[in-house]
Amino acid sequence: MADVARLAGVSSQTVSRVSNGSSGVVEETRQRVLAAMRELGYRPNSAARALKAGEFRTLGVILFTLSTTGNVRTLEAITESAAKEGYAITLMPVAVPTHTGVRGAISRLGELAVDGIIVIMEVHLLDSATISLPPHIQVVVADSDAGDRYSVVDTDQSEGARMAVHHLLDLGHDTVWHLAGPEESFAAQRRTDAWRAVLEQAHRPVPPVVRGDWSAESGYRAGLLLADLPDCTAVFAANDQMALGLLRALHERGRRVPQDVSVVGFDDIAEASSFIPPLTTVHQDFGEVGRRCVEGVLQQIRNRTAEHGTTLVPTRLVLRASTGPAPSKA
Repeated sequence: MADVARLAGVSSQTVSRVSNGSSGVVEETRQRVLAAMRELGYRPNSAARALKAGEFRTLGVILFTLSTTGNVRTLEAITESAAKEGYAITLMPVAVPTHTGVRGAISRLGELAVDGIIVIMEVHLLDSATISLPPHIQVVVADSDAGDRYSVVDTDQSEGARMAVHHLLDLGHDTVWHLAGPEESFAAQRRTDAWRAVLEQAHRPVPPVVRGDWSAESGYRAGLLLADLPDCTAVFAANDQMALGLLRALHERGRRVPQDVSVVGFDDIAEASSFIPPLTTVHQDFGEVGRRCVEGVLQQIRNRTAEHGTTLVPTRLVLRASTGPAPSKA
């Protein structure tokens, strides 16, 4: 830095302000300093600057899987939003969603020097009384029920499920079957609870839950069972991938969609409009979830305070050709 200052004819403090992107430097002086940096091959030492400033301009992200649409799209939005704020992302996958695994990931992120952490927690873990994150960590959790203990950002899963079930009942179906996600998933639980509550409030029969694992293959296996039930005229699938497998099974069994069976999915993945038929589904704004996660953790970092509570991102029902009036009874 001293060499750059001598070559540019300025003080070391001016070089520091230019390298940090600070305002208050005359443009002609800034260009002279930048030219001197290029000539000498000087690059600011981000590690030293971080130690001096007390911040690393890096956010850690802990998650358990990249195999689900929601996690991938949320992570993409987190990365883009962080970059706009001048922050990098350090990704820390956890192979098994346990307390030990999460604490180990946090420890490793601490060694890598991050300013705050976003945890994409789609499984039951932080709701346990024995599970906690270190109190000094600035953290935002996505997809969790831990809003009384941490700052949580989530899609309004319950409202989305309610819209899906009400839509099918309004079409004249006596009841709605549910192809649910895995039991350990927060999102699956909330969608199942909302499905059941709507049916009970409408005094409709509540069929047994048919469970999948978010994959199209599990939706196909469940669909083979549902296709053989003549009273099954409407199905709410907990995600679009399982709905895709369900559509295939119904087609193979000769059950027409939507003439014989109406199907609603959840997520509104990019391919949903290209299913045969195009899928009616609940749209989740994963981008907004990611943006609010970054916004929340940066607010904590800047204010040096921990935030509690849950922020819900609204959902909306996207109507397409996979739903229709209930078939007439013979």
